[in-house]
Amino acid sequence: MNTTGIVTAILAALFMGTVGIFSRATGLEAETFTFFRLTIGAGFMLLFLVATSRLHLAWSRSSWPVLLNGTMLAGLIICYVRAMEYTTMANAVMLLYLAPPVTAIYAHCFLGERLTRASTFLISLTLFGFMMMMEFRIDFSGDENLGKGLVFGLLSMCCYAAFILINRSIDQSIHVYTRTFHQLLIGGLLLLPFSLLHRPELPLSTWPWLAATGLVPGFFAILCAVIALSRLPAATFGTLAYFEPIAVVVFGWTLFNESLSPLQCAGCLLIVVSGTLKAWFTVSGPEASRPRG
Repeated sequence: MNTTGIVTAILAALFMGTVGIFSRATGLEAETFTFFRLTIGAGFMLLFLVATSRLHLAWSRSSWPVLLNGTMLAGLIICYVRAMEYTTMANAVMLLYLAPPVTAIYAHCFLGERLTRASTFLISLTLFGFMMMMEFRIDFSGDENLGKGLVFGLLSMCCYAAFILINRSIDQSIHVYTRTFHQLLIGGLLLLPFSLLHRPELPLSTWPWLAATGLVPGFFAILCAVIALSRLPAATFGTLAYFEPIAVVVFGWTLFNESLSPLQCAGCLLIVVSGTLKAWFTVSGPEASRPRG
């Protein structure tokens, strides 16, 4: 069970990391891009349910936490984009990725997912590796929009943390396919007004990229994340989530000729080692026998 959770958590992070590729290819505003990502993703989820003769799961009973998490998906993207408008991308990303350690601490205190010393050390090591990838660039000095950037960055972190924690606490009787479809659909519908405000021109050449956006960082990424969160403790998922910034850095390096410094390489390596050890402890250590939340 935990092995499946670990594999899907890593896949979710890698699929999420492709957002930059498709965003650059489409050239759309962030809200419009995310609208198509979630709504087309919901369409692919619906096709998947039809192909597997499980269409009834799309209309199955849901719950308010599932619907709330659709709101968290939409809020995460909007707040993250707004944070980048008022401060640097590095600052916005650093604030966003405070979410995994925050969720681990919350789950430790309130969900009974106790952190061992080894887990705490590995989470700290992963966070340090992430800071190395960002080259320790956290600078709000002289920024007249400091307050707005901080507020939106912290809101994006809260939405991301809520997405992880709510998925961990959803009633296990609600099928993961039902959760995925409803969260994608609600998130997409909430972004519809923002998309209509821009009214973008969509030439035929853009639609294959939009379809790929809905398939990879939409359908595949969210489905894998929901499956992983139904099987893994929040701390383990949060640690493995740092594979996403690794994917972003590697994609930028290989596809867009963006430079990768020795410090960033060392940070990537540190995250991989920490994530691998955390996954191993989850499979073979005390967490392996821990019941699902």
